[in-house]
Amino acid sequence: MSEKKRPMTNAFGAPVGGDLNSMTAGPRGPVLMQDAHLLEKLGHFDRERIPERVVHAKGAGAYGYFEVTADVTKWTKAKFLSEVGKKTDVFARFSTVGGEKGSADAARDPRGFAVKFYTEEGNYDMTGNNTPVFFIRDPLKFPDFIHTQKRNPATNLPDPDMFWDFLSLTPESAHQVTVLFSDRGTPATYRHMNGYSSHTYKWYNAQGDYVWVQYHLKTGQGIRNLTRQEAEALKGKDPDHATRDLYNAIEAGEFPSWTLEMQILTPEQAKDFKWDIFDITKVWPHAEVPPVTVGKLVLDRNPVNYFAEVEQAAFSPGNLVPGIAISPDKMLQARVFSYHDTHLHRLGPNYHLIPVNQAKNAPELNYQRDGSMRVDHGGGGGPNYWPNSMGGPAPDPSAQEPPFPLEGEAGRHEYAFDNDDFVQPGNLYRKVMDGQAREHLVGNIVEHLGGAAKRIQERQAAIFYKCDVDYGTKVAQGLGLDLERVKTLAAMSKDQRAEATS
Repeated sequence: MSEKKRPMTNAFGAPVGGDLNSMTAGPRGPVLMQDAHLLEKLGHFDRERIPERVVHAKGAGAYGYFEVTADVTKWTKAKFLSEVGKKTDVFARFSTVGGEKGSADAARDPRGFAVKFYTEEGNYDMTGNNTPVFFIRDPLKFPDFIHTQKRNPATNLPDPDMFWDFLSLTPESAHQVTVLFSDRGTPATYRHMNGYSSHTYKWYNAQGDYVWVQYHLKTGQGIRNLTRQEAEALKGKDPDHATRDLYNAIEAGEFPSWTLEMQILTPEQAKDFKWDIFDITKVWPHAEVPPVTVGKLVLDRNPVNYFAEVEQAAFSPGNLVPGIAISPDKMLQARVFSYHDTHLHRLGPNYHLIPVNQAKNAPELNYQRDGSMRVDHGGGGGPNYWPNSMGGPAPDPSAQEPPFPLEGEAGRHEYAFDNDDFVQPGNLYRKVMDGQAREHLVGNIVEHLGGAAKRIQERQAAIFYKCDVDYGTKVAQGLGLDLERVKTLAAMSKDQRAEATS
């Protein structure tokens, strides 16, 4: 048994009352800005790595265009989506998530999939991954989660105990873990994978009606993944294979493309929906919400200078245009703060003026001034305050998004919804994967989890058992665990299971 734990404090020594649930308005959010502990934790986390990105450090990018192929004006008034055939210039960046800048492209890791749309109303950023779900649903856990994917602070080595200890104590991760340790966890190239918003967003039209949406970018090249053995070979043979593949394909005129599909729910549909639409660990099953085709993304031009255009590219889910808005998803709301805050630290207060990040089709008109690396006219001699009577730019009320109702008591609410965290990963294992995919999944897990302590193996195998009996049984057998012990742990609550394996 571990020693009695000392009280957790904030940076100034004050005790912390809770470290798993952000302060929200009611159980389903949104997050409250008065949560000083969350802001301190995210702010410190954003500044832990200098100068490379904290996450998504290694990546590749390219320019291209997005073309609208269907009328979506009944759902959104975004001008770049206003008519069929309309094209908008884009810059896309793909990346691994947890590894350092020099890590291998074939690592088992989610892949970042971010697209910057240079619209006439300003830049719109779609920041997603190649998986439709994520490991956690509350941002207060995010710095801790990423720490476990990095290096042990004592040995400076990847540590399977850290990796699996956190995941096995966080059952909501089971869905993403199942995706990650399938062959989808090692895409063959950036061209042969899908992209997803993962989060739910709000679209609203010119009449002020809104819907909830999720983005799916389906690759036109077909899905291709690597087996564990193929990925291991590539790490040594060509650790930059995906970066090379994207560049060479575009250079050869083989322009990769993706079809944008949207899942759409009205507020009325969402109210009675089986799944929590603001929980990033859940999907909207296609049988329940069929996707609608919206447009096509094509990448047809390589960057001229990697540092200037890929390394300095900065995306944020807070970069929105009229017609698209944020949902109460807690993780999304924290990312709106954290992405921008990270860029301020990494690139400076004027990172938006770096050419790849600059709004190309809409001038910047505001009262932000000066700061490091301000190299334009800096607003000239015009006023630097609002309101003013000097003819300066004024807010446009038509850009306001329509409101939606919120209620609830401010506090750190534990997640409580009418479904659990094991149904969807179980369905993925039983109904989506074939025999070979299940075999690869179990083999990948056993190979990686086998490096962790036995008590952690038992705890994680119990989670897989709760998802699906066959799933948990095969993992336990592959690790040589006592199956009856795993069954007993699976029948316990999360807290009981943690205590029994501490």
